Amino acid sequence: MVSFLGNAQEVKVKDSIKPKTERYGLRVGVDLFKLTRSFYEKDYRGIELVGDFKLTRKHYIAAEIGTENKTVDDDRLNFTTKGTYLKAGFDFNGYENWLGMNNMLYVGMRYGFSSFSQTLNSYTIYNPNPYFGQAPEIPSGEKFNGLTAQWVEVLAGAKAEMFKNFYVGMSVRLNYLVSNKKPDGFDNLYIPGFNRTYDGKFGVGINYTVSYFVPIFKSEVKPKEGKKK
Repeated sequence: MVSFLGNAQEVKVKDSIKPKTERYGLRVGVDLFKLTRSFYEKDYRGIELVGDFKLTRKHYIAAEIGTENKTVDDDRLNFTTKGTYLKAGFDFNGYENWLGMNNMLYVGMRYGFSSFSQTLNSYTIYNPNPYFGQAPEIPSGEKFNGLTAQWVEVLAGAKAEMFKNFYVGMSVRLNYLVSNKKPDGFDNLYIPGFNRTYDGKFGVGINYTVSYFVPIFKSEVKPKEGKKK
């Protein structure tokens, strides 16, 4: 009789142990770098929304969508670039989280597409022999519509949970221009989402993000075979 009660109590204890679960869901946020830049830089307006979705403990799909309006005033010309962009790809998380955490030390890749316009506000003709001074600035206002560009990004970054489900992060990016539809008689010196193109087909970028994790479902964590035995 004693043995029977002991076995029953042992079974009851085993059944009361809850299985370990991992949270999966969507993390959405905004790029603080572009948002704050719109306040302290008078010739810039822009915003970028960011998001990622957890597929496995290590793999995420990710995307950024944004808009930029920037005026560049160089020595020889003044122009305004205005347009929108979309970047989509994946991230691989190399950080080993505790259960329930979604911090990241990651590398990733994006494919970007931008649709934009250029407006040549004014320009100055270069004078190689400025004996009588430089030529005056010439106002223009010519606008070039229907421009597009596509590029590939490789990136590395980090995201950390500061409060429950609230994350801050940053990433650095190296871009390579795949295609670039240029207007006649002008060049795309700035592309929304890609940044400056003064260095040819390569560009760099950085972002600082704040985001919120929306749990959608939980999945039971299966123990590894060695630990199970």
